[in-house]
Formats: sequence, structure tokens, C-alpha cells
Amino acid sequence: MRIRVRRTGGFAGIERRAEVDTSGRPDAHELQTLAQRVLASGRGTPPTGVPDGFRYEITVDGRTVHAADPRLTEDERELVTRVLKEGA
Repeated sequence: MRIRVRRTGGFAGIERRAEVDTSGRPDAHELQTLAQRVLASGRGTPPTGVPDGFRYEITVDGRTVHAADPRLTEDERELVTRVLKEGA
């Protein structure tokens, strides 16, 4: 499973992207389960955010959902944090 996160917005407006391929990872099942929960509860269109807040585009195997600060769910926040930290 490929999980891609694109973060835009923020005070400086700097875009950040990262992608993780779960194949062969020891935490693959955990990441895949988390990604499925995010897809199930995600929005198909970008939500209204706050000024200088981050907006997120989360794509899992070609399916995209959107989220925005400060209204990220716990699952969205965890997935975004893990992918942006580990992705290349």
C-alpha cells in the first residue's frame, strides 16, 4: 500500500510531501489499518480551515481524502505525522 501526504498552508505557506510504501515494513499492518480508517472517515473535498492552518491531502492507493487543522481526527493526525516523518 502506498500512502502519500501533501501538506500545504501554514504561516510560511511551504508545501511538504512525503510517501510511504508499506510493503515489507514491520508496521505494515498497523499503517494499513490506520490508512483504511482515515479513508473511511475522510472528506472528499477540502474542508474549511483556519487562517495560517495546515491543509492535508492524504492519498492511499489512488484514493484521496482531505483534512485541515485544527479539526484533524486522531487517526488523521497520527497518519500524517508518521508519513511526514518517515516518508521520502
